[in-house]
Amino acid sequence: MKVIVTRPRTQAQPLVEQLEAHGLEVVECPLIEIVRTSDDPIDCAGYEWLIVTSPNGADEIARRARNIPKVAAVGPGTAETLRRHGIEPDFVPRVSSQDGLLAEFPRPEGRVLFAAAENSRRGPIDALGADFVSLYATRLLTPEPPGGDVVVLASGSAARAYAWIGGSAPAVTIGPETTRVARSLGLDVVAEAETHDLDGLVAAVAKVGAAA
Repeated sequence: MKVIVTRPRTQAQPLVEQLEAHGLEVVECPLIEIVRTSDDPIDCAGYEWLIVTSPNGADEIARRARNIPKVAAVGPGTAETLRRHGIEPDFVPRVSSQDGLLAEFPRPEGRVLFAAAENSRRGPIDALGADFVSLYATRLLTPEPPGGDVVVLASGSAARAYAWIGGSAPAVTIGPETTRVARSLGLDVVAEAETHDLDGLVAAVAKVGAAA
């Protein structure tokens, strides 16, 4: 089975190696590029919670944040990236999406800083009455879609980019938010990772391959 990996080139190698270890053929097709928006420090003093929504965001928080309060991480991948930087999350919702975060977030929440990608969804931010800081921008790339039996989508941005270039392979997604975005764009989602991290994503792809 040929698997299309759409992660940024600088982040794709662990996924590629694990898929190849399962005997799968991998074709790399980076669809997004992460662009830093600032090098300025982010002072979190006065906030009770800092919400981080992605591994890329976790990297930026570790690089720029000061006076870090309690931290909420959306998804195990985000939590694990924070831990690699020596930041232990205080809260990780069971459902790895911003809606899951909103449903499970401890109340009363106090003053919240929501740190995420530029142009993030405003619904959860507004619902929490949070302040927002942009950590990075996601630039969509437009290569010709390669042929493949399945495409791996690890973010809503990747789903948007794949739909934009006319990709049509069945998709395996990392979690419910990516699934929601992919299906809203007309992509065929055939599997979603049971655990919303790299291991879960690889297991879901391998299961699709075994059933093919």
